[in-house]
Amino acid sequence: MSVSLTTAAWVVTGVDAASEPHVVADGGVAHEDGRIVAVGPAEDLRRAYPGAPEARHPHHAMIPGLVNSHHHLGVTPFQHGAPDYALELWFAARLSMRDIDPYLDTLYSAFEMISSGVTTVQHIQGWATGNYDQVHASARSVLAAYRDIGMRVSYCYAVREQNRFVYEDDEAFCRRLAPDLAQDMRAYFAAQPLEFADYMALFDALRAADESPRARIQLAPANLHWMTDDGLLAIGEKAEAAGVPMHMHLLETPYQKEYARRRTGTTAVRHLEKLGLLGPRMTLGHGVWMTEEDIEITAHTGTCVCHNCSSNFRLRSGVLPLMEFVRRGMRVGLGIDEAGINEDRDMLQEMRMALTVHRVPGMDHDAVPRAAQVLRMASEHGAMTTAFGAEIGRLEVGRRMDAVLIDHASATYPYQDTDIPLLDVLIQRARSRDVHAVLIEGEVVYREGVFTNVDRSDALARIADELGRPRSAAERARQSLRGRVFGEVEAFYDGYADAAGPRVPFYAPSSRI
Repeated sequence: MSVSLTTAAWVVTGVDAASEPHVVADGGVAHEDGRIVAVGPAEDLRRAYPGAPEARHPHHAMIPGLVNSHHHLGVTPFQHGAPDYALELWFAARLSMRDIDPYLDTLYSAFEMISSGVTTVQHIQGWATGNYDQVHASARSVLAAYRDIGMRVSYCYAVREQNRFVYEDDEAFCRRLAPDLAQDMRAYFAAQPLEFADYMALFDALRAADESPRARIQLAPANLHWMTDDGLLAIGEKAEAAGVPMHMHLLETPYQKEYARRRTGTTAVRHLEKLGLLGPRMTLGHGVWMTEEDIEITAHTGTCVCHNCSSNFRLRSGVLPLMEFVRRGMRVGLGIDEAGINEDRDMLQEMRMALTVHRVPGMDHDAVPRAAQVLRMASEHGAMTTAFGAEIGRLEVGRRMDAVLIDHASATYPYQDTDIPLLDVLIQRARSRDVHAVLIEGEVVYREGVFTNVDRSDALARIADELGRPRSAAERARQSLRGRVFGEVEAFYDGYADAAGPRVPFYAPSSRI
């Protein structure tokens, strides 16, 4: 394969440690076999590679491919009939969700992500019913969807050993219930028979399959309350031996903070540190309810954090102390989780959320995020939470050619003062409609609203047909179970977090304690 050139009015190669973007005006990228071989002024590249085919974008900005560092499924819980509640109640509401072909489901969210500039996704699958063979087939369907659309994926299946419905043992919760309801809950648990060894076998099988060069398999201990210490240690050993990262939900809500106190006598972060699980190989998803000491520990160990801004708002989880992490030089990725604030997977919107939410009162410019910092979260830092690491995240020689072309003229029409820096303009004003093209591994997978590998209209029509059918017997049973058990979940958590004192995190938009 010969060298190709992609040129634009501006090429944003990345953001440096001082949060300054590196922008090449009238620049370009030379790439071959999916890798970047040169970056610089377009004229220099044309002289260096005479006759190379060139895709010119004269009024566009090229940025590194964006990374959604925390994602789960396609058709959203809200679409499935589960409205936003506090996280712990939301789990119960999700019982009514429909069954859907995982291949189509994955394509649904991939359409939304790619069209907003996402080239890599951290896909954390979980909660699939069925035996090992059924779960394995579901995982392979997810990976097949990403392969077919051309998207880069860092995939993991969330490991859950215990406490699968509330923050206590499954059988102990069942004993709280009326006999008929307890019987139905036990049947619900029995439909999820995977044991720890099955999860490890799934990881091995998916890695051995090696179905796509754009897919990597990693590990995900789901959360502290879902894992035993023995399981956590075993996953840590597995990740170390295989050389793969881990992604773990942690301290998303005050109830999770209280669970950690009851179980360990300390904080979740300190407990993971004692187990030796923190470090650059670990990403903590959410992290809203960390203490100041927790933040110092994560910084000292080089642990990554994933900020899920919209999710934290929608599920009443709180506000991540983002700038506390930034000030300590930590890697913080950006994730959309189940769905963004606009009930979609628009990474440009999520970046605006992260830029705006943390604008605390005062006049200290360093107390609030900059556009460049947010881009780094959504690109280079997000990349480091995945199994691809430094192979992606910047437009630099040797890295993969994952790039987004944003139509600057469209985003700024009818006017934008040129005193405003380029990145500020892009993050504040660019919308998905302004994403002109998306390249992954040098391949154009999306251009001017059209996906080049998959027929979007056909896939959506198939989803509409599948979910337009009447509920199956199993779906009706889960829907009934939701209505009967929801109040029991509310009762379980009544007063649960009160023992820990006021539900005030270390950081809030207008105060610190």
